[in-house]
Amino acid sequence: MNSSDVNSSDVNSSDVNSSDVIVIGGGTGGYSTALRAAALGLDVVLVERDKVGGTCLHRGCIPSKAMLHAAELVDGIAEARERWGVKATLDAVDWPALVATRDDIVARNHRGVEAHLAHAGVRVVRGSARLTGPRSVRVEGDGTDQGAQDFTARRGLVLATGSRPRTLPGLEPDGRRVVTSDDALFAPGLPASVLVLGGGAIGVEYASFHRSLGAEVTLVEAADRIVPPEDADVSRHLTRGLKKRGIDVRAGARLLDAEVLDDGVRARLRTARGETVTVGAERLLIAVGRAPVTDGLDVAAAGLATDERGFVVPADWDRLETAVPGVHVVGDLLPPPSLGLAHASFAEGLLVAETLAGVPSLPVDYAAVPRVTYSSPQTAAVGLSEADARARGHEVEADSMPLTAVAKGMVHGQGGMVKVVTEARGGRVLGVHLVGPHVSEMIAESQLVVGWDAEPSDVARHVHPHPTLSEAVGEVFLTLAGRGLHQQ
Repeated sequence: MNSSDVNSSDVNSSDVNSSDVIVIGGGTGGYSTALRAAALGLDVVLVERDKVGGTCLHRGCIPSKAMLHAAELVDGIAEARERWGVKATLDAVDWPALVATRDDIVARNHRGVEAHLAHAGVRVVRGSARLTGPRSVRVEGDGTDQGAQDFTARRGLVLATGSRPRTLPGLEPDGRRVVTSDDALFAPGLPASVLVLGGGAIGVEYASFHRSLGAEVTLVEAADRIVPPEDADVSRHLTRGLKKRGIDVRAGARLLDAEVLDDGVRARLRTARGETVTVGAERLLIAVGRAPVTDGLDVAAAGLATDERGFVVPADWDRLETAVPGVHVVGDLLPPPSLGLAHASFAEGLLVAETLAGVPSLPVDYAAVPRVTYSSPQTAAVGLSEADARARGHEVEADSMPLTAVAKGMVHGQGGMVKVVTEARGGRVLGVHLVGPHVSEMIAESQLVVGWDAEPSDVARHVHPHPTLSEAVGEVFLTLAGRGLHQQ
């Protein structure tokens, strides 16, 4: 049954606070849903208790990548001097100026999102939302003298309330000595040393940033390798690159306890070898994942429940619709296979908006959604790792090439690799995995390759420009198609 077909006789269409769609949460998933629904002619109310743009715009993707770009510039000065003979020096990092540039980028993007919503005719309501039924919402605390406002939806309700950083028992963030990824960039000044707990994408990015700006960094991951969801060869090359930069990478290590002192934090770790070691740092950064946010939402009032991890699980993944008809979920409120990535939530928003408008829309293909770590070196991947492909019963063939095998890789001098996983005997491409400089800008091609079930021979017929890093990708596909020029 389509959401647009649900009987809406219980909704008072004459109510001034009635609309076609109510979206709760104005992050990437929420505002993309609202914009697309409005473009399709639906009347949309978007409820947000903070700022539209959500974590990605204000505390995550955008400010962190702005800071990582600044870190890349700092690294470039050292490379210019040490490798290229350019007599460049770095006097200091002007932290307030760096922060001002970051905040200006965030503010301009924020104004842009607000302008897009206004232009589209989306009504943005400020305040905290509480469900009062499957199609009804009460909004409180909007800062006006109107008091609580009640809203009803004729077609559907979209939950897009996002996530927050997970913390550790007994180790409460204080925004200064103990921080999470939400406030690490906003903590005062630059620490001389940082202990990062968590070797996923977020932890690796923050470890990389702080190292570039001169901090001594220890990166701790409980799993036996960093970025554990990625291919093992990606983890190996990334670990090598981070260690080469002086980051102390400790995989297979666990935090036993930590003590916050006046001048920093002292932590005891159990290493992969079973030894107990003590690590001190000015700041401890917790990056152990994110948890869905449903505080005060009262999902039960809409006939919903969360799972044991706090996620709202769709009954229909093809439409991201819950067991309650007309109630949809997007973004970080979704459990796996959703990826908790901003660009995945954009796709989810488009799908849900089109579903509510009665427009045919394809389900999100999570296997073809790129995954990127914006560290130095970067990682980028799409599709299955070699181990996952074998675990799913595929007969697998894989080939790889170091980026330094092509001239542009030598120019950049950061190492890295390209790895492609396919079905055996020239079958379809199952996964593409990259490590190295700027690989985040190279992965879009591979998304199309995996998403369209291409075979190596399909890619090998296309010419990659020379000299570029991308020709290493082309060369691996040539090799898998039996046409490689540089086969050993």
